[in-house]
Formats: sequence, structure tokens, C-alpha cells
Amino acid sequence: MSGKQPSIVVGLNAVIVALTDGQPRVLTLSLPEGSPIEGGAGVDQGDDRRTLEALPTGPLDPSGDRTLELALRRWVRKYAGLELGYVEQLYTFGDRFRDPREAEGGPRVVSAAYLALVRESQPTSGLAARWRSVYRFFPWEDWRRKRPQVIDRHIAPALNAWIDECDDPAERNIRRIRAGVSFGLGESPWDGERVLDRYEILYELGLTSESVRDGSQVGREVARPQFEKYVGLEMAFDHRRILATAVGRIRAKIHYRPVVFELMPETFTLLQLQQAVEALAGVLLHKQNFRRLVEQGGLVEGTGTLDHSTGGRPAELFRFRREVLLERPAPGVGLPGARR
Repeated sequence: MSGKQPSIVVGLNAVIVALTDGQPRVLTLSLPEGSPIEGGAGVDQGDDRRTLEALPTGPLDPSGDRTLELALRRWVRKYAGLELGYVEQLYTFGDRFRDPREAEGGPRVVSAAYLALVRESQPTSGLAARWRSVYRFFPWEDWRRKRPQVIDRHIAPALNAWIDECDDPAERNIRRIRAGVSFGLGESPWDGERVLDRYEILYELGLTSESVRDGSQVGREVARPQFEKYVGLEMAFDHRRILATAVGRIRAKIHYRPVVFELMPETFTLLQLQQAVEALAGVLLHKQNFRRLVEQGGLVEGTGTLDHSTGGRPAELFRFRREVLLERPAPGVGLPGARR
């Protein structure tokens, strides 16, 4: 076998999520278009290239980093000035041409993505970093006020056109089922955990900015640019796919792990806890059912003090009972009786 073998570069992506003012927020960098995928430390002063929102990304030092997670913590501390607490690995992303340099003979980049849950603080390293609402990237995912208008006004008509343009009856039925299950169309219920499925079907149909940008590299059909402004902020590389994976993971883990408490202050009211779960899940919950589930599950304990900051009737302050982690294997909060 002849020819030079392509090189492989291993990188690390950090999806750092906080919960502030009723919004799940993710830390992003402003990354100049054309930057290498594995070295996203932000934009330099005087760089006049178009910038894209990007997840914090850093390289792995094979000789110096003992584990991937320690490497992630090291460069997040160095470049963002943040100390990470809860961290878990999401997935490994290694599709061809994730980094456009590969199409020009550059290395293939494989990235291990991690989810980190923190309490929001301002990055201190001077990077062009900021906290962005997750729903700026996925506006169809927030159902707390009502069913998002973007679904019925723009997404559903595009999905129906995609279904109708198929001549093969079997394939057309597959498309109909896929669209219904992904976006809760027809008789299919909305499944909050299918965040990645929804993003990927929009990408496939050419309804995202990334579809337009990546078309020449992955062989997609020409996208429909008129939909760009309706389907969320564009991100560099495949970072919106990584973020979708993280949001789906958080929503799934709410049911069986107490991850929401990683985002809460030390003490909180039950209303504040409910609002946090609603923000992550993107749906409203029935108040009494939620409180009953939390209290019966032994997830919290009263502190004996009251919160007077609301200006109304004082509410009791609670704290997370960490002993519950030893008492049963799946101490999640759950989503009792979501209201629509």
C-alpha cells in the first residue's frame, strides 16, 4: 500500500453549562472562521475574519496529560480561568472533514467531548468568551411559554415538503415517522430528550447555517438559506451537534441522577428548584406533583431558615441531601406531569 497516511489529531471539547436567571447557558468563544478545530482559544485582537460561536476546545498533550479529563480541566483552567466541578464524557466525534483543513490534506481531528456543570462565573483569562442561552442555538426546544412558533411556521412546512417530494411510498412513510417522532408532529408526543435527532434532521434538510457552510465538503444538497434566521445561531465546526448531544444528555439524566443540584446554590426554595428543572427540560411542571416527588424522594432537606428576598410570603430554604446518593441507585428529580 502506497501513499502517505493521514495524520490524526486528538482534541478535547468542553460543553460548560450553567443556570442563570432561568436560562440554561453555555460558555462559548468567538472563534475566527478558518481557525484549527483543536486549538480554539478565542479571537486575537486585530483579527478581522468573521467569527463564529464555538465551544472551548483544546489539544491533548499525549506525553504530559495522564488522562483526558485532567487535560480538559487543565486547559479550561488556563484559558478560561474556571475550575470545573462535575464533569462527564459525552461522546467522541471524529467524522471526516469536521475540520475543513482535512479536505486540503490536513489532519483528521478526533475530539472527545465533555459535559461540565458549573455555577456561572465570568471567565478571567481575557478570552472573547461569553455565556449564551442554550435556546439561542435551539429555539424550538423551549416550550415553557408555549409551543415554539418556529415549529409550525417554518419547520413543519419544510418537513412536510421533504416528505411529499419522495416518490417511494416506503421511504415516504419512514420520513413521515421520523419527522413526527422528532418534532412531535401528528399523533407523536414531544420527546424532550431527542435534541440531537431534531438538529440532525434540520441539518440533513439544509435548514441550518452549518448545512450551507458544509455542503461542499460533505456532499449535501444546496441548503435553503432563508431558514437560517429561524433555526438558531450558527456554531463553528460540528459544535452545535456536540451541544445538542449535551442538552439531550442533561435532560435524560434529570430522571435518574441529581445533576440539577450541580447548578443550584447551596440553599434554595422548592420553587427555585422547580424553575431550574423546567429551564433544563424546556417544559413547565405541575407544582404540587413536583414538590411531592422531590420530598418523597428524600432529595432535599429543610435548613430551618426562610427566604425573604421575594417580597412576598417567605419561603423555606432547602439544601440537597447528598446522603441520597448512597441510599438508592437512581435518585433523579424526574419530570412529573409536564404542562403544555
